[in-house]
Amino acid sequence: MAMTTGIYDLGLDKNAASYVQLTPLTFIERAAFVYPNHTAVIYREVRQSWSETDARCRRLASALARRGIGAGQTVAVLSANLPEMFECHFGVPMAGAVLNTINIRLDAEAIAFILQHGEASALIVDPEFSEVAERALKMLEGRPLVVDIVDRHFQGGKRIGQLSYDELLDEGNSDFTWEGPADEWQAISLNYTSGTTGNPKGVVYHHRGAFLESVGNVMMWPLPPRAVYLWTLPMFHCNGWCYTWAVTAMGGTHVCLRRVDPPLVFELIARHRVTHMCGAPTVLTMLIQTPPEQRTA
Repeated sequence: MAMTTGIYDLGLDKNAASYVQLTPLTFIERAAFVYPNHTAVIYREVRQSWSETDARCRRLASALARRGIGAGQTVAVLSANLPEMFECHFGVPMAGAVLNTINIRLDAEAIAFILQHGEASALIVDPEFSEVAERALKMLEGRPLVVDIVDRHFQGGKRIGQLSYDELLDEGNSDFTWEGPADEWQAISLNYTSGTTGNPKGVVYHHRGAFLESVGNVMMWPLPPRAVYLWTLPMFHCNGWCYTWAVTAMGGTHVCLRRVDPPLVFELIARHRVTHMCGAPTVLTMLIQTPPEQRTA
C-alpha cells in the first residue's frame, strides 16, 4: 500500500526539543538537579548527596573513557551491594560501555567463562571476592584492567588489581559530559544465568528496556518521591530488578548492605526510616524468624 504524506508529516520531524533516546541515565541527571542535597546513598557512616553521587559517576565514566573503555566494551563488577556497585550502574554506561554485574556466588570457573565470553575490558572487584576473582583471572587468555574496591569495614581479602576504585576516580573529571546512546536499542547491561545446565547464558538489556522496566517498577509498587530503599536484593541479580535505576528516578535514598543480616536489617529500617525493600522468600523467612529481642523497635 502506497504511503501518503499528510499535514502531520510536515514540519513535525524529531528534534532535540521533542525527542530523545530513552535511557535510565537521565534519572540521575534529574535527581542531581532536582534533589542536589538530598541523601542518595548510605553505607555505614558514608552519606552521599545526589550531587556528590552524580559527580562520582561522571568521574568513573571519565576515567574509563580516558583508558579507552567505551562503546561496545564490557566492564564487569564482582561486588556486594556497596556504593561502588551502585555507582557502576550509571558511571559505566555514561562512558558508553556495558555493565556486567557478576553473581558473587559463582565459582572461579564460571566467573572466568563470563569474563571471557563477555569480553570484559575491566573487572571491578570487592575484596570479599578477591580470592575467587584471582583464580578466575588466571584462567583467562588475556587479563583485563582490574580495579580493587577498598572497604575498610571488611576484614580480609587482598589487593589484586592495578589500582583502587578511588584511584580510578581520581583520574576522572566530575564535569564529564556524557552522551546518551545514539540508539536506545544500544546495550546498557549484560547479565548471566548461574550456569546450572551448562555454561552461563548471557542476557542483554538495552537502554530503552531498562528505562521502561524502571518506570514500570515506579508505577506498579508504587515508589513515591524520595523513597528510602534498603538493598536486601542483590544488585547483581538482573541489576537489582532495575531498582538501581527506579529508586534513582524518584530521587530516593539507596541504603547499601553488604549481606542480609536480619538484626542489622531491622536496625537499618528503624534508623533510616526505610520505606521499601525487596527480597526472595528466603530473605523474608529469615526476617520473620528473627527473635523479637533482635528486632529494633
